[in-house]
Amino acid sequence: MYDVVLLTLGSERDAPGGCGSGGACCGGATGDSPPQDTTAADAPEQAGERCETPRVPVLACADALTARGARVETVTARSDKEIDEVLARLDGPARPDGLTWPDPDSKTRLVVATASDAQLRAVLRRLVRRYAPPPSRRPDDLASNRTVPDLPPVGVLPLDPARSTAQRDLAAQLGLPRDPAAVAAAVLDGTARRLDLLRNDGGSVTLDGALLGAADDQGRPLHWRGRVEVDDTVLSNGDEPLLACAIGNAGGYARLDDVALLGAPDPTDGKVEVAVAVPVVTRSALGRKRVRLEVRRARGRAASVLPRDEKLPYLDDGVAGELSRKRSWWTEPGAWAVWAA
Repeated sequence: MYDVVLLTLGSERDAPGGCGSGGACCGGATGDSPPQDTTAADAPEQAGERCETPRVPVLACADALTARGARVETVTARSDKEIDEVLARLDGPARPDGLTWPDPDSKTRLVVATASDAQLRAVLRRLVRRYAPPPSRRPDDLASNRTVPDLPPVGVLPLDPARSTAQRDLAAQLGLPRDPAAVAAAVLDGTARRLDLLRNDGGSVTLDGALLGAADDQGRPLHWRGRVEVDDTVLSNGDEPLLACAIGNAGGYARLDDVALLGAPDPTDGKVEVAVAVPVVTRSALGRKRVRLEVRRARGRAASVLPRDEKLPYLDDGVAGELSRKRSWWTEPGAWAVWAA
């Protein structure tokens, strides 16, 4: 039978006062909190003891796994080091080339309890950093179109099913189970569904997608300029104003308000889909000025954005940031996997 690790990422919100009734800690990050690609080790420390009681869905999933004979351990990680200590259990035997490689026959299975896609991304980012070989030590058994081996499958346990379903998180887009007992069944009896992963030259990964653009205080898009390329296709040369740029692996950033940006992003097709929204001024027969939105799309192996503005705001898997230099994303086909029913 399997050893199962139920991993929750801690945050500054699980400080005293965050515990709910019945001993269930409800202080983890929720869908309306600012998403982060980090754990609480990177956030300001709060005084006092933290609540160590797992949240209700974690307890329910642990009970379901235990009832099926699995040996279960719940872990709360608040730093990259603590995440890495869990991921080390997925390592394979020593290789002659000295590389750390995942064990495809491992009897340890990992379930990530996620309050946001950003938390799932944080774990995948650490998996990539653990198993991606340096270019100078690329092994012969690594696929020619990849820079990482097949990463170990993970189970996904959403911590806020009602809110996350409404917001169409990645689990909802992929049709993954949300009920803790169903998640447990998928982890023990399901199949590994392999998905594409986007790596970027900023040192992180993208599971769903990214949306680049600025907005005013009322949320209205602002013009910005930047060069956007997909393989050999130039969607914008940087001279014309843009309202948004979407980079899609899945469909979380397929729309901007009522405008369809991406066509049909598919996280299993080995391609990244990119779209830019360009305001185009036209005049009617009577000379009246009108502005329509032109959406240009392209698909390929890699994409890049070079902003001409000093700092370009963006969201990447829900993680907010500012881009001030060229950023490139490329596809790792089938690099990661989830346990699906």
